[in-house]
Amino acid sequence: ALVLRAGTPVSRGELLDAVWGLEPPAAQVVPVYVYRLRKCLRPGDGQEESVIGRDRGGYRFSGEGVELDVDTLEQITADAAALASDGDLTAAVGRYDDALALYQGEPLSGLPGPFAEGARRRLNERRTVVMQEKLELQLRMGRYADAIGELAVLTSAHPHSEPLAALLMRALYGSGRRADALGVFTRLRRRLVDDLGVEPGPLPRRLHQAVLRGDDLTIARR
Repeated sequence: ALVLRAGTPVSRGELLDAVWGLEPPAAQVVPVYVYRLRKCLRPGDGQEESVIGRDRGGYRFSGEGVELDVDTLEQITADAAALASDGDLTAAVGRYDDALALYQGEPLSGLPGPFAEGARRRLNERRTVVMQEKLELQLRMGRYADAIGELAVLTSAHPHSEPLAALLMRALYGSGRRADALGVFTRLRRRLVDDLGVEPGPLPRRLHQAVLRGDDLTIARR
């Protein structure tokens, strides 16, 4: 709750709500936990100040000089985007793989409380976006077969995602699997209509028509 809001004061009440939710203990437990954390996170030989400070607004985690995976993730993805913008798609895909390697299982695994739950959801959503950006580059490079496996897993986990379904359609079609690409659209439409009462948007519809006609999908994807 402190690390993921580095530099921002978090009050005792906010920590109680974030960590314990609807059944918080007495407010006096917060200083006890913070004291233990300060001891655990005190750098060096114990003479320096802890990375957790205190001011009138509450407790604050100081991120200066501290390496956090969430910060590293954003740095690497920014590198990948810059490489892609410069046309070095192979290096960009490699950097996206480096970013995804920071995820080791479920983010914040085993941590209870509403703040951890929300952060876990956001980190998982961020992983999906990073994977989507990487897979888009692989398709641009013509590496269709390499992308199909990951896209199949992603579309199964996110059955209502039109962008992911569109990527899988492109990967299958590019691999010569025209019928399977059409099947992706059929399943997407059925799920959207049955579960949400809506039709697919312009992108999957445009790709579907392009596959039916046998068009070049580099045009239809836009």
